[in-house]
Amino acid sequence: MDRQAWTTLFHRLLFTSAVWIVLSGTDAKALAVGAFAVPAATWLSLRLLPGRDRLVLWRFLRHFPSFVGGSLQGGVDVARRAISPGMPLLPGWVEVPVRLPDGGRVALGAELSLMPGTLAAGVRGDRLLVHLLDTDAGFENAIPREEAAIAAMILGTGKEVGP
Repeated sequence: MDRQAWTTLFHRLLFTSAVWIVLSGTDAKALAVGAFAVPAATWLSLRLLPGRDRLVLWRFLRHFPSFVGGSLQGGVDVARRAISPGMPLLPGWVEVPVRLPDGGRVALGAELSLMPGTLAAGVRGDRLLVHLLDTDAGFENAIPREEAAIAAMILGTGKEVGP
């Protein structure tokens, strides 16, 4: 294995370990199960999505504040709609063209699903299927911004997304 492969393995192992600890805690029994589950999950993730491009941590950290801000803003909007009976809701579907590589599409879908008012529900060709809480609220306008932010994390600053 070359240096890039070792680095990818280390980063993936670190990530799956962190996810395991966040989800199951630091109880001795959970850590004992994690000693088997984490390497298995790491191996499976590398088989299903080999590390082709390096994800640089500082790119993720640079994106994190805007993600948290967008999530909070969306959460306030959804809560306001839920408690105010006069707030309009017009749920519906949009198909958004996405030019990210496969792993980037997964990351974009996951991020959109975490943001209130949107739920990524699948892909049709090069388009992401997104359910919106209110199709008139402009939620879909944020999707290209999020795609650009994920492209910057995965591909690096200044690189174009897809063909």
